[in-house]
Amino acid sequence: MAKLYFYYSSMNAGKSTTLLQSSFNYQERGMATMLWTAALDDRYGRGRIASRIGLEAGAHLFDPDTDILAAIAACHAEAPLSCVLIDEAQFLTQGQVWQLARVCDDLSIPVLCYGIRTDFQGALFEGAAMLLGLADTLTEIKTICECGRKATMNLRVDGQGRAVRQGEQTEIGGNDLYVALCRRHFVERMGS
Repeated sequence: MAKLYFYYSSMNAGKSTTLLQSSFNYQERGMATMLWTAALDDRYGRGRIASRIGLEAGAHLFDPDTDILAAIAACHAEAPLSCVLIDEAQFLTQGQVWQLARVCDDLSIPVLCYGIRTDFQGALFEGAAMLLGLADTLTEIKTICECGRKATMNLRVDGQGRAVRQGEQTEIGGNDLYVALCRRHFVERMGS
């Protein structure tokens, strides 16, 4: 039985690197993969998954209106897929997470989703919340806070490194906008 996997972490834990390595492992054995990433994240170019250590690959784009199940089924009908890998999975809608569950259940293709759980205020993203509820396997990818403890929170910062407390849930950025912290240091920096 194919499974739905959710690999989650705070920012800068190596999720994209792990995704690209997983895809490479399948492809090295002659197995086809299909990669997806959020259309709103174009930091590395549209339709690109890139890691901070220099690995990258092309990917299909999803936005809230994308019928991911139909796109995967059409591709799979032309050339069988061995695995589907989703980057920035926190930006999936609830319906899209259900579609990915059907990819596993109806098409027998494993789906590996990579994303962050919470936003800069500690609230769950829609896609992450659904994956936490539906995924067959949950795996935390760990990174560390400035104090050496496990980082679980994503602090949004301004140009001077000060905590940002208000704003839209989604603001695309990397080390310039976000710092991964343990909960204790997140709360201290947020001043709450």
